Parts: sequence; structure tokens; C-alpha cells
Amino acid sequence: MAAAPSGPSAPVPGGASPGAVAVWEWQDEFGKWRPYQGSVCSYIEQSFQASQQKGKRLGPGPANSSIPLGHADAMLAPYVIDISSLMQFRQDTGTMRAVRRHLFPQDSAAGQGVIWEWQNDEGGWSPYEMNVSVFLEQAYSSGHQHVDLGPLGYNYDINLISQVQTNKTTLYRRSIQRRLDTPYPVTAATGPLHTSMACSCQQCLLNSGTGPITTRYRHSINLPSSSAVPQVSSRTTAVSSSGLGFVPYNKPALSGSRSTPRLNTHGAWALPQPASMGGPSTGGPSAGQPVSNGVSVPNLPVVMPKSSKVNQALAGWWKSLMATVMDPAAASTEPELVVRKYLEELQDAPPDEDCIICMEKLASPSGYSDAYECKTIRPETVGRLAKCQHTFHLLCVLAMYTNGNKDGSLQCPSCKAIYGEKTGTQPKGKMEVSTFPRSLPGHEDCGTIKIVYHISRGIQGPEHPNPGMPYTARGFPRYCYLPDNEKGKKVLELLKVAWKRRLIFTVGTSSTTGESNTVVWNEIHHKTEMDSNLSGHGYPDPNYLDNVLAELAAQGVTEDCLRP
Repeated sequence: MAAAPSGPSAPVPGGASPGAVAVWEWQDEFGKWRPYQGSVCSYIEQSFQASQQKGKRLGPGPANSSIPLGHADAMLAPYVIDISSLMQFRQDTGTMRAVRRHLFPQDSAAGQGVIWEWQNDEGGWSPYEMNVSVFLEQAYSSGHQHVDLGPLGYNYDINLISQVQTNKTTLYRRSIQRRLDTPYPVTAATGPLHTSMACSCQQCLLNSGTGPITTRYRHSINLPSSSAVPQVSSRTTAVSSSGLGFVPYNKPALSGSRSTPRLNTHGAWALPQPASMGGPSTGGPSAGQPVSNGVSVPNLPVVMPKSSKVNQALAGWWKSLMATVMDPAAASTEPELVVRKYLEELQDAPPDEDCIICMEKLASPSGYSDAYECKTIRPETVGRLAKCQHTFHLLCVLAMYTNGNKDGSLQCPSCKAIYGEKTGTQPKGKMEVSTFPRSLPGHEDCGTIKIVYHISRGIQGPEHPNPGMPYTARGFPRYCYLPDNEKGKKVLELLKVAWKRRLIFTVGTSSTTGESNTVVWNEIHHKTEMDSNLSGHGYPDPNYLDNVLAELAAQGVTEDCLRP
């Protein structure tokens, strides 16, 4: 079947007046939405409209309401979208991904075929989700130079003049680009148009990785499942589908209209923070209260599984017993001991502020007390981290630690200070180092350090996204280069520490190929080319050594680690 025509001149299904374009996106394992290409979206939308005309609606539907994507792009032959469940199914691996359909104005970036992309670690280009592309294009068209993506759930500043994305924590910089592609298909406007990132339509509330629910500055947590009947918390909690644990944000003050762009305190163009949907403590609209675009927003509590007290007691007893018998040192990583080690319990009244983990007042019980129980830590107990002095509910910190790598370390959700020794989930492998006299561009006064990483395919462990499943290891051995000078040697020694702590690589999804369950870089950037920096992965690059030192420090790997 040929792809449907797309773009401003495409016919509108059902004879409706032009004015909206449809964008279909799939959700990756990090909870981020990735748009299909315009030509693929045209085919999906054509098939979707055909099913609608036959009486098939979103939600429960007939089993044959499926869209084979191979008809639009031969590279997508393994993928099928099921309309009734809004899921993408990969036939050769069984992987399932959520999909969504959003409508944008025809004069937006989507309708004009404008795509904004960032340069990934392999030197290729990955598109921002369409909401972000539309937002960036609005700022670009308005002549703004800087955009702050913080209010949208991204820790980045964007310079639209130099076309650079900067991580606000590590200061690592990536190139971005604006390009023209196939416009997305014009369609019947059967739902609210997404005119800005602060959208409050029902689909955003229920399905969006960047809509109001998931930008309420709550933090995702995977709690132990059990056969017990799930309990509905009286508090609303935003839980993303990423499964990556907590993603802390600082809670900003709300100001201005929900949908009107404004300049922030740094002069960057940004939309106001979407208001929370919780109760009085978050200041959001109550159940059924209309928001700025006239859509009535319900109060949506999240169902969180709650383990039975018997199961928790047995699990805790057995784990403690085995830790003591098999590995006495493992007792130091027991969650309650780790929390007590790094946080001092407050004896006085807690400060009048929110716990940024659960977003409840510190004077109130922990927001996770309905879903997590601990005999030695009460829900109302508050503690302060020793070095940075930030304050949280002890139970919230316990839940955060239990949901993470459980390596005996803690990272402050507010300032990212690390307590203890942070370790990662890097698979087993080998790191080799050698030197040779040839110089790197920009470092003509010294030779070159060559690092070779060897990792083979294997089976995922309990710390990985899909325990028991195989993972691939593409592109190994990987060759990386440093200048053989004083700073380059320091970076090398710190990379050795990071390698031993399993921080260089992890198992996840390739940002270039989209392949899941494969070995990928883990936020510590390496130079894999010697003679050219056209891809961003070579030399000369005068900022690279400082950038990688900052990234290592963000992982807790600093010069202090090199001292005897």
C-alpha cells in the first residue's frame, strides 16, 4: 500500500477543513517520545482514518485494527501498530512500545516539516519529540537566542544562534540542527490542538512524557509488586514509564499564564511551568476544574502496588540473613543502614518547605508512606544530608535508594552531591591502554593515549532493564584517544576508576539505531576519532578534557579518588 500524501496540500479525510496536522510518536524505554518520519505518519494517519470510518474508535476495538509499518518504510517491516491498544509491536523480538497521536496547528513546525535534532554519541542526529520541536521553532521564529528546556522536563539550555545544547549540570555541549523534512499529514481536527508545551488536553494528561502530569516534579519509582490488591493513594503521584527511578527537579515558583511564553531570569525564552494537578499543597486545579484551554482536568490518583507486610518481613529477614552469612560486607548496603549513615534525623521541627522527592511538606508524612513500609523509619521522620545539608523525608530517601542500584551510595536529589562510592551497571569487559608518538590535532606538543574497550554480548543481570534477556555489544572493540599530556593522563586515571566502578557503559537503547538491550555509552563522552572533529567525536576540541572531567565528577569520580 502506498503512503498517503502529506503536507499542506494533502487532502483532509472526511472533507474537514484544513488546519491541523497529525503526528504519531513512539515511546522509548526512557519515557521519551520519538516521532515517526512525516511519510510514515502519513501512512499511519491514512490507515487510522480508514479504521475510524469503519466504526473503529480509539480504546477497546477489534483484533484486526493493526497497521504494518513495513508498507510505509521497508526498514520498519518488523513493526506493527495496534490501533485499539495504541501499542507498537516488534514481531521478531516481541518488544512493545506505547504510541500516541497528537494534533498540531498547520502553521507549526510539524505542519511546515521543520525538524529539530540533537547530535548523538555515534555522530548521527536524533529528533527531539515533536512538542519540543514545535516549542524550539516558536522561539526561533520569534528571534530569540536562548531557550531554557528546564520547565519542560529537560536539563538543557539551547543556544539557537550557535545551535548548541548545554547540559546545565555537567556543562557538556552537543550540536543541534534545524532541517526541513516531509510535512506531517493534514487531518481532521478531532481533538485539541497542541499550540504550546503547556498543553492540558486529556491525552497529554494520560499519555505524555512531557505533559502536566509528568512535569509535576514528582519522581518516578518502581515499587515491589505483589499479589496483594493495589491500594489507591490519596495523593496524586506522577509515575513515568521509564523505569529509571528518580529524576529530581527543583520546584520553581509559578508565574504568568500557563500558555504564554516568557523570558526567565537568565534571559532565556521559556514557557511557564505547567501547574500541578494535586491538592492544596501543589496549588493545582482541583478535580474537574477547567484549565486554560477549557478542558476539564480530573484528579488522577496513581495506583501503586503495595507489598503485604508478611512478604516484606520475610523478604527483609531473608535478605539480611543471606547478606550476613554469604557476604558480611554486604550489610553496609542494606537500605536502612545506608539512609541512617548519610542522613542525620532532625530532632527539631522541620523547615517549612517541600520534600522534593514526594513534593509533600516536610511537616507532613512522606508521600510514599501509602506504598512503602519500614519498621524503623516513620513516615513523618525527616533527615538532613551531612555535606550539602539538604533535607528530605527519610522514608522518601529510603524508597529512592531501594529503587536504584543499591550499591551503598546516595546521590542528593537536589544538588547531585554523591555520598559513598557510586557504581553503575556496565557489563563485564576489558580496558586496554597504550601510547604512541603521533600527536592529536590541537595537542601537537605531545603524543597520544589510546584506550581500547572490549565488551562481548551476554545475558542481562538483575541490575539491567530486562534481567535474563540477552544483550548485544555492537561496535566493539571501541577505540578512544586522549592527548598524552598532564591533563590527558589525569583523565585516563579517572577513566580507569570509572571503568572499575562500571560507569563507562550500560545496557539500554541505542540513540542512533533504536536497538534495545544493547551496550551503550553512559554519559561519559569519549573521543573515538583522531583526525577530524566534523562528527563531534574527534580533535581538535579545546573544551573536551574539561567537559569529560565535569562528567566524571558528576558520577562521583574526582581527583580525590586518586589519592592513596
